[in-house]
Amino acid sequence: MCIELPIRIKAYDTDYMKIVNNTVYVRWFEDLRTAMLDEYFPLEEMVAANNTPIISETNIKYHRPLTLNNKPTGRVWLEELKNSKWVACFEIFEGDKVFCTGKQTGYYFSMETNRPARFPESMLEKYAAWIDD
Repeated sequence: MCIELPIRIKAYDTDYMKIVNNTVYVRWFEDLRTAMLDEYFPLEEMVAANNTPIISETNIKYHRPLTLNNKPTGRVWLEELKNSKWVACFEIFEGDKVFCTGKQTGYYFSMETNRPARFPESMLEKYAAWIDD
């Protein structure tokens, strides 16, 4: 349960020093997380069950600046998935240079009860199989 995507840095992603603004990484994390959901547990399936993923915490560590000249790749993988809680890890890198790492914690959430909901057994089994590989 790992996804990698090329990241295209746009001029509006940078500040006056041509360095990627720190807030842009959060958007890239969302793009990566959405791609992972599309691959393994589409949002449409969650919404059909009247559930949705919610984020309770995002942590980011900036290791070095990215500029318009870089051609980074983003990677996301699930570090934890149990009951209703999930933890996703992120990395923005180019070759062997890591520019940013991060982690998001969240929950599978019922839109009916406004409380965490248990992940479907099929999703928990997919994750367990991935961990065992």
